[in-house]
Amino acid sequence: MSGGRPHILLITCDELRADALSCYGNRVITTPNLDALAASGTRFERAYSNSPWCLPSRCSLSTGLYPHRNGAYSNFRDVPLDATIPNIYSLLGGAGYHRAHIGKCHYAPVPYAQTRPDATLPYDEFRDYYLSLGIDHLALQDDKQVSVWFMDDYARELEAAGHLSAYRDATWNRDKAKVFPFPGPAEWHPDSWVGRKSAAYVDAYRSEQPLFLWVSFSGPHYPFDAPAEYYERVDMSADARVASAAEFNDPSRIHSAAFHGGPTGAIDGLGQAPGRATKNFSEDYWQDLRRNYFANVAQIDDYVGRITAAVQARFGDEALVIFTADHGEMLGNHGLWGKNNCAYEDVWNVPLMVKHPGGGEALASDAMCMLVDLLPTCLDAAGLPYDFCDGLPLRERIASGGAEFVYAEGEGFLALSDGRYKLTRVAQGERQHTELIDLEEDPYEFVNRIDDPALQAEVARLQARMVDLLMDEMLK
Repeated sequence: MSGGRPHILLITCDELRADALSCYGNRVITTPNLDALAASGTRFERAYSNSPWCLPSRCSLSTGLYPHRNGAYSNFRDVPLDATIPNIYSLLGGAGYHRAHIGKCHYAPVPYAQTRPDATLPYDEFRDYYLSLGIDHLALQDDKQVSVWFMDDYARELEAAGHLSAYRDATWNRDKAKVFPFPGPAEWHPDSWVGRKSAAYVDAYRSEQPLFLWVSFSGPHYPFDAPAEYYERVDMSADARVASAAEFNDPSRIHSAAFHGGPTGAIDGLGQAPGRATKNFSEDYWQDLRRNYFANVAQIDDYVGRITAAVQARFGDEALVIFTADHGEMLGNHGLWGKNNCAYEDVWNVPLMVKHPGGGEALASDAMCMLVDLLPTCLDAAGLPYDFCDGLPLRERIASGGAEFVYAEGEGFLALSDGRYKLTRVAQGERQHTELIDLEEDPYEFVNRIDDPALQAEVARLQARMVDLLMDEMLK
């Protein structure tokens, strides 16, 4: 520790399912380094993202505020995180921390309309904006696709090494449908770059200031592009997709149009699907996609091992270590890939492991918690107030028995769950859906019970809580 304040290491992945890790029961791959982290602290079984989109989820984690409170609620509208709102960098900086970020930020919407297949465009304006949030050291790899669209720090080094053009071509190639082996040496994959930069940064850190380091892997987010050498780590014979032939015969389901190819479909994989209907993906395609995804997870686990070993060697047990993801990924379950408008547990439930300074007994907690709890956890460890946050330190969450409700928000999207009943509302022009899922009776979430007469009291209770959530902020 430095001056009684622990060093803080936050490691995040993008689009990582909890059940992709062997410590959460996966048998397709093993993740020994993340399993070791789980065995040295607390593993949360019911941790939830506050949005199924990257930007609002990351901004909620950074501010401890729900998206409707911090204003950064969309991947697509021009609603970047306001630099005047206190965030994890500015708050820890005020307490004397050196603040480093390596990997993905995504606190401002990507200008998708500007992207082009024949060039990687300037990105300095985005880099300067990220630094303005309070980051002292930034090594930017702002998403796998962003790094072929725009010249971030990783793209510059990849171009100098002679591999950017091949990566850009593979990413834009419509025939590959976002599934391909990384077209370069494994050490130049985005997640390898982030991992080795992070381990080297910890190794070289000699300041007397306590360190806050956010290691932000952009994998296993699509494109599904693991280095081919990691394929041998994947046992697809242990894999199984979850799907129902009848689920999307119900047009009230949020993703019925995406599955069947209707004009109001909205899920990430639509752009790659034959006829813009995800039911048209072949089983071979799903198998290749899932193999690449799990191989990418195995790759990330290797680098998590390097980073945590560097932290142990440099700081001993004097660090708070947190591992999580911004949200999950459908991964072919329910015949979908991506996360857009998803409140399925596949996307909403995220891995979360916390190792407090000094270590402690391994614990598996079923207390419900959210990503807005991570900033209060860091502030509490640093001896700072957190009463302005929507979340609580995770130790308080456990002591209280967990959150009564968890919430996910985004543009035209709101979901909440009490752990059994889940209510989701989508209101986006022609997309108008309300779903009620009974997780106890229907753990795979195949049946919308919104019109079930026996459950109308539950519907009313959850709808009232939705209204209260927004009224607490907007009409107080």
